[in-house]
Amino acid sequence: MKTVISASRRTDIPAFYMPWFMDRLQRGCFEVVNPYNRRSRRVPASPDAVHSIVFWSKNFGPFIDGNYNRLLQDAGYNLFFNFTVNSEDPLLEPQVPPLRQRLKQLTALQKGGNPRGVTWRFDPLVFYSKEDGEVRDNLNDFEMIAAAASDAGIERCITSFMDFYPKIGRRIKSMGGFAFLDPPVEKKIEILGRMQATLSSKGIVLTTCCENALLEVLPADLEVNAGACVPNDLLAELYGPGVSLQRDRGQRVKAGCGCKVSVDVGSYAEHPCYHRCLYCYARPAVS
Repeated sequence: MKTVISASRRTDIPAFYMPWFMDRLQRGCFEVVNPYNRRSRRVPASPDAVHSIVFWSKNFGPFIDGNYNRLLQDAGYNLFFNFTVNSEDPLLEPQVPPLRQRLKQLTALQKGGNPRGVTWRFDPLVFYSKEDGEVRDNLNDFEMIAAAASDAGIERCITSFMDFYPKIGRRIKSMGGFAFLDPPVEKKIEILGRMQATLSSKGIVLTTCCENALLEVLPADLEVNAGACVPNDLLAELYGPGVSLQRDRGQRVKAGCGCKVSVDVGSYAEHPCYHRCLYCYARPAVS
């Protein structure tokens, strides 16, 4: 089977590290280090060894400006894009570009490749309070983003509710009065229902990432199912067979991750992400 390269859950390669990525492709391999046991392995990266490259980003501007889409396709690589476009919130995502700029990127990506090769991730859904105790969320621009995604021809939206990691608690410790909140299940069901109604009217399917427990209690008439950010079955449909359709056991399968087998490249330590998102699991606790 050929390899699916995931670029990457560990950092934002399209925004910050495309020269490094292209250099490794030219060398014909990636040196991939397991972040838990530090074991290293070489992953072939030539076009005949790679089935598809799945890019993840919150800012595809440098990727688009560098014409990497065309360069990679001309070199023989099949491309797929996970574009996280959340509401504008400088507290939660202080270094991402303005929303309207990101929506233009979404359209440009859709026009530059396979029409079904872009997934919009509205992820994560975040709830928090500040000194005044008022509950806030990041849903305020959802309908506008959905309309732009529909106009661009996007067919899929993946979402999940924020997971709270210990390092996040250390990160916000100095932000007096600030707290992330986990809504009750009833509220989560209501939110998914509203999102699904908005998206279905625009021809977009809503799926979830790692939300098995929530999916089990959804009403039967709410058409929201588990999704996959690395959908090898769709990649095979778009670009032909020769790719594994097995679940990626290195991901959160029990929680509901539907991703198929791929290889994540990049490094948490060597390739820090400069978006500085407040809720990010990959960002160091004190940065």
